[in-house]
Amino acid sequence: QIIKQIEAGELDLAEVFEQFTTAVEYLNQCQTFLLQRQQQMELLIETLEN
Repeated sequence: QIIKQIEAGELDLAEVFEQFTTAVEYLNQCQTFLLQRQQQMELLIETLEN
């Protein structure tokens, strides 16, 4: 949704920066979540192998 608003020119420059910051925060949260799940999976696999 953020990208669509930016591409459509619906936001002024300040809003673009604000939305971009929000999008980066969401991306960081997703990366953290995925990294944690990957570590959990690796631990489970290691446990199963032993």
